[in-house]
Amino acid sequence: MSRVANNPITIPNGVEVNISGANVSVKGAKGELSHKVHGLVSITQQDNVLTFAANGNSKTAKALAGTTRSLLQNIVTGVVEGFERKLIIVGIGYRAQVQGKTLNLTLGFSHPVNFEIPQGITIETPTQTEIVIRGIDKQKVGQVAANIRAYRKPEPYKGKGIRYADEHIVRKEAKKS
Repeated sequence: MSRVANNPITIPNGVEVNISGANVSVKGAKGELSHKVHGLVSITQQDNVLTFAANGNSKTAKALAGTTRSLLQNIVTGVVEGFERKLIIVGIGYRAQVQGKTLNLTLGFSHPVNFEIPQGITIETPTQTEIVIRGIDKQKVGQVAANIRAYRKPEPYKGKGIRYADEHIVRKEAKKS
């Protein structure tokens, strides 16, 4: 059984939650997000508290109740605070620069890499080797960060490439003659 679903979500001031059938829409200071709830999960709102329950006693229903609770907690956090992911570029000549709606990356290829910034995401480059990705949708922020990192993953010998700020690269020892 999911113990996550037993924890209710407290809705902060300034956040509006509308439950209409299977759709839950959350509106806050940073924007609005919605989520379609599975039929095996029921949500009730009393005052400023959302509670979750599994419809039925199946293992799937209990798992989905916990998953739904986590997704809605991320939505509430997103419309209040937003999410941020930081990438660091390591390598000589590797750099990033935002120009309008495009992130220009120079990653040691024979051509520059141009990444189109999706709707709802803001990307900043405080320095040439830092990329900060912000948005209200946690899944979208993480996916954009993963897509940018995929252009040049960090290699294990020199550690060159694009890495998350909190990522630790396990380094390998070079060949000895």
